Amino acid sequence: MDIKVVVKGGGDLGTGVVHRLHRAGMRIIITELSGPLVIRRAVAFATAIYSGVVEVEGVRARRVGSLEEALAAHEKGEIPVLIDPQAQVVAQWKPDVVVDAIMAKRNTGTKITDAPLVIGLGPGFEAGLDVHAVVETARGHNLGRVILSGSAEPHTGVPGEVAGYTFQRVLLAPSAGTFQAVRRIGDRVEAGATVGHVDSQPVRAAIGGVLRGIIADGVKVVEGMKLGDVDPRGLVEYCFTISDKARAIGGGVLEAILYLGREKGLL
Repeated sequence: MDIKVVVKGGGDLGTGVVHRLHRAGMRIIITELSGPLVIRRAVAFATAIYSGVVEVEGVRARRVGSLEEALAAHEKGEIPVLIDPQAQVVAQWKPDVVVDAIMAKRNTGTKITDAPLVIGLGPGFEAGLDVHAVVETARGHNLGRVILSGSAEPHTGVPGEVAGYTFQRVLLAPSAGTFQAVRRIGDRVEAGATVGHVDSQPVRAAIGGVLRGIIADGVKVVEGMKLGDVDPRGLVEYCFTISDKARAIGGGVLEAILYLGREKGLL
């Protein structure tokens, strides 16, 4: 299946999409910022921007500096991650599919004319207007559903419930400044534990559990910005495997490509 895909955004949800498409035999390039604000770094291909190489569930991603390096990564069976905030590689490579997985809750510039098939994840896109299909990202009955007309559920501002907790599991910046962690992803923490600092201000967990995600050291943050999350279920393995939500969304994108690909001449 020689289908070329550009995925804009390599966070944990984008990674769930890329992992599924890669295993289905598609060639993928991920575009990212120079300093991704990714939380679940252990299961995000965007982490390659910081570390050079990252592996998630047996699939390796590598930071590259050009389209030529990206194509060389494909030859090694790797996922190339390119610093390309404006996704200029779309015009260079001319992919069959563009997936907007930026998760900005709004459309930051994706157009239905970017590729033969354009897919948006979550709110901010309208199927038939700025994308061909939208995949639902809200937890619940419709998670992963392919929407061919209309939009996904609107963003509520309330974090998804995990074991009865919503806002309590999210770590927020107490002030503007530079973040530095003192705990690592996978660490067990108690309620009130300090997991990092923004300059001299401590960042404390509101509940006990496992530190499932936290942003990279040295990132400049603003007050109220999400810095990480605590999983109250307390299962360390959940920190290092693709989530049920990301897998469901990845399945929705794969379905959209297979369903619409025939009429677009991709299959």
